[in-house]
Amino acid sequence: MKPCFVANTALAAAASLPGSAWAAPQLWQVGQPVQTTSGILHGQASEGAPLVSEYLGIPYAKPPIGCRRFQPPQRLLRRKSNVNTTSFGFHCIQTPTTPFTKEQAAAVGMPESANLVYEAFGLYPGGRGPLSEDCLTLNVWSKPQTGDAKKAVLFWIHGGSYKHGGSGLPGYNGKWIADSSDLVVVSVNYRLNIFGFPGNPQSSSNLGLQDIRMAMEWVRDNIERFGGDKHRITMAGQSAGAGLVDYYSYAYVSDPIANGFILQSGVAKGSSAPIDTATAQKSWLGLAGKLGCPNKTVSDETFHCMTGKPAADLVAGLGSEMTFVPVADNSLVFEDYAARQSAKGGYIVGANDNEAGLMYMWYPNASPELVAKLNDVAINCPAAERASRALAGGHPTWRYRYFGDFPNLALSTKPRSGSYHMAEIPMYFNTTPQAAVTSTSQQVAVGNYMRGAFAAFAKDTTAGLLSYDGWPIYNTQSKTLVRLAFENQTGTNLERGDLYDGGC
Repeated sequence: MKPCFVANTALAAAASLPGSAWAAPQLWQVGQPVQTTSGILHGQASEGAPLVSEYLGIPYAKPPIGCRRFQPPQRLLRRKSNVNTTSFGFHCIQTPTTPFTKEQAAAVGMPESANLVYEAFGLYPGGRGPLSEDCLTLNVWSKPQTGDAKKAVLFWIHGGSYKHGGSGLPGYNGKWIADSSDLVVVSVNYRLNIFGFPGNPQSSSNLGLQDIRMAMEWVRDNIERFGGDKHRITMAGQSAGAGLVDYYSYAYVSDPIANGFILQSGVAKGSSAPIDTATAQKSWLGLAGKLGCPNKTVSDETFHCMTGKPAADLVAGLGSEMTFVPVADNSLVFEDYAARQSAKGGYIVGANDNEAGLMYMWYPNASPELVAKLNDVAINCPAAERASRALAGGHPTWRYRYFGDFPNLALSTKPRSGSYHMAEIPMYFNTTPQAAVTSTSQQVAVGNYMRGAFAAFAKDTTAGLLSYDGWPIYNTQSKTLVRLAFENQTGTNLERGDLYDGGC
């Protein structure tokens, strides 16, 4: 094949269009055509929320296929064509996952409802949807006909260990937030695994993060046409998605576009920490060797060979000895954040009370001591450090710990999974599956409370939470840690900021 040109990463990443002067019309019809830089989008009413307009599968960059594989995202030219945005786009290429066996489920007392949770968030193959390298799309939900004339925007980044997930999963549907919180909700796909974080120094090691930046620029340039306010954009994510929010807040500190950052169970450390360039290149060359490409040293020949391989071959060649996650290139992702300043704005940093409860499905005999240690090392202690660093940087900062434990979200009962890693996400999106066990009245109230709190923050990232049920600015020495859903109740239950940090 003809060799592909290796792009100049700095120029590709810096390309930008000026912000749009468009504004949403005063009279709005649900699902009406919207002119954007991606074309004229034709949406529809959201199922179950008929006053919410949804625009799904919107392309925000050129498809990263062919010679654009392993390259920074390239901006779409301004389009005038009609685009049907009534179905989600492809999810990005990812490795398969397998259901739990009956024996595994029985060993931990896995409730029937747990299967529905796994399907809603794509942890089983059937829930992931169609896969393709042509996956750089985003989704918009809005209700411009009511509420603020210019609404605050929530920009959501899904988790999945930088390997799995997608914005079209049922659990991440933004319609209920848009319907009840007077926000414009945006969710995004970004390249995963070898395609998003290839460890290849010829172009970029952190393409997934650059995808997020390109999507943010699209929001800046187009969101006013959906009734959004481009000056009030909050980035939010969970797990790897939170890691990307945090990486972004440092990578684009001089021009963040966003002014709010919500980090749910993930920061640029702990479970979301980057790898070094040597580890990244070892994985890159290891996979190259498996596929018959030159692998003695990093070279253009290796790059061109890998670019020409079928995507299925790349995925099939992945092994447990290979790691494709964000790389500390000291350009976008850094080895040390202790002395770095992050983007100006407000921050919410959160963790769940039993993050490692998710692991019981695989390791039901894990000791309480090991689970507690994992909770601290992977999530809680990095969150504590990040919240303190944000506060020291002069940013309005809030910190929460989530305790909710509800019957239809339990993944295991022997031992009980509790408020595990991800347990708050179905609550926030109001997407807890109801087919097996319906939500309790307390559960509904907690979900409403969470959406109200995060909406108050998004609308005013410096003071909105101060007036929302008395959420105080975080301080380690006073009662400023918000215990969300403590004993499954709503309201601001406060404790000393460092109460749960003894293991740090």
